[in-house]
Amino acid sequence: MPDLQRNVKIETAEFARASAKPEDLIDDGTPQVAFVGRSNVGKSSLLNRLAGQTIARTSSTPGRTRTVNWFRIDRRWWLVDLPGYGFAKASKTDRKAWGEVVDAYLANSSGRLLVVQLVDAKVGATELDVGAAEWLRSLDRPAVVVATKVDRLKRGERARALERIRRALGLDHEADLLAVSADTGEGVRELWQRIEEFLAAG
Repeated sequence: MPDLQRNVKIETAEFARASAKPEDLIDDGTPQVAFVGRSNVGKSSLLNRLAGQTIARTSSTPGRTRTVNWFRIDRRWWLVDLPGYGFAKASKTDRKAWGEVVDAYLANSSGRLLVVQLVDAKVGATELDVGAAEWLRSLDRPAVVVATKVDRLKRGERARALERIRRALGLDHEADLLAVSADTGEGVRELWQRIEEFLAAG
């Protein structure tokens, strides 16, 4: 069976910082690939699959990622794990604080940034997903949309599910929408290709 995990070998993935406040964010001009999505969309599992090692803590409890987490990849780019929007059962105060740091990150980062927005393929695009996509477009941030957990859909359901996501997010058919499973590795090679294209663009 072919290796679907990745088409790039990561030599080092080093945790650098957890930013809970805007002033703690890193903005050093190094390319950044940031992952964002609704709570419980499978973000941590996908990050670990991409890295080929455990770098993000997974949990059955939504909303466990509460800071902007920075991983230095091969000492040449940042992989950034953003808190899930929706924030599960967090307090109003916590949601406000997390929202402020994510807002500051996406709005003020001056370096090269690729945003990977994750949407649950089975659930479809929620109002939160639609709002996030519209906000990213307003900031003119390049984004790749990834439909996660596609292994939970029957083959005949996938095309319809992806089309519903595409319509809900207002994506034209030239926009990236990748079907990915962290469990089986499906689509991970294609996601790596998008990331490498971004990094190679200089």
